[in-house]
Amino acid sequence: MSQLTFHWFLPTNGGDGRQVVGGGHGVEAGPSGRPASVPYLGQIARSAEQLGFEAALTPTGAWCEDAWVTTAMLSQVSDRLKFLVAFRPGLTSPFLAAQMAASFQNLTGGRLALNVVTGGESAEQRMFGDFLDKDARYARCDEFLTIVRGLWTGEPVTFEGEHLRVQDAVLQQLPSPLPQIYFGGSSPAAGAVAAKHVDVYLTWGEPPAAVGEKVEWVRKLAADAGREGKVRFGIRLHTIARATSEEAWAEADRLLAGISEDEIARVQAGLRKSESVGQSRMLDLNQGSKDGLEIHPNLWAGVGLVRGGAGTAMVGSYAEIADLIEQYRAVGIEEFVLSGYPHLEEAYWFGEGVLPELERRGLWSPPGPVRATTPPLPFGGTVAAS
Repeated sequence: MSQLTFHWFLPTNGGDGRQVVGGGHGVEAGPSGRPASVPYLGQIARSAEQLGFEAALTPTGAWCEDAWVTTAMLSQVSDRLKFLVAFRPGLTSPFLAAQMAASFQNLTGGRLALNVVTGGESAEQRMFGDFLDKDARYARCDEFLTIVRGLWTGEPVTFEGEHLRVQDAVLQQLPSPLPQIYFGGSSPAAGAVAAKHVDVYLTWGEPPAAVGEKVEWVRKLAADAGREGKVRFGIRLHTIARATSEEAWAEADRLLAGISEDEIARVQAGLRKSESVGQSRMLDLNQGSKDGLEIHPNLWAGVGLVRGGAGTAMVGSYAEIADLIEQYRAVGIEEFVLSGYPHLEEAYWFGEGVLPELERRGLWSPPGPVRATTPPLPFGGTVAAS
């Protein structure tokens, strides 16, 4: 039985708080109670590695702190946790990106993974000086990853494409081990790039049947590209885990009560301008309404009312969420990139509640150092009388 991998999230996109922090995908981030800072993000990173998460995703874009700089700083206040650094290939030359990745990997002892974000919003891309349209951005991404992977072999690379060109490029310091490349996208152009280059294809949290269709789509594309069995699959979700189902749904109701109709209207109007096919699919799940948000048992679309990108959350008891995770595993998902509001507290609810349940089921094992002799108490549990 294959083991599952779990990652957490660093909220550099507007900070963190006890309500859903909206924004993203071209929409200005809403206010938060906990601005992103090295001390606070460091708390989240240290907690995530102590709880058994493998890595932490850091987003990219005009609406958040720079992922490379932020994670390099956080690597010095944590020990084991890897960083899933999101970056846009059109904004950095392939040689410099390959060099940056090698430096990060070698200086942190192998704690880098890369989340390649092609960029779904042309207006935002133009802020960075990138004036290509969406299809051209994917074509450039293909060239970019071809060059970077070539450079990581240590052999000279000469490449002349429609968008990128290098001549006799040799990377002196090679990354060890090679960083894993994560990538998401729901358009035909995205699927072609994923099939050819990536190690892990990421999808946002749609119901398991829809996720299974995307997994099979990319699997077939990868096989056609000569990479059968070379692509693993992950999912990006929020989580609200509690000892009982009633407590979890009460928390979801509290978050929903904190979202105003005016905020929904403002953010939805902005998100519907997105060129991202995946973002459109997220919006279809919530329909801009507070009604009917449980779109599959224990899968709630409320976050996507005011947040771009990942808009669904697993909500329920520890066992119910473990059951839903098993449903995703059944359709091919092996890695889970999770988050919750606030990110510090929700890491503990999941890490001390759901992960032990998955360990009991033989689906997960702690990746960190030898565990303490005293077993962890599930978050929200009670100590039995002696």
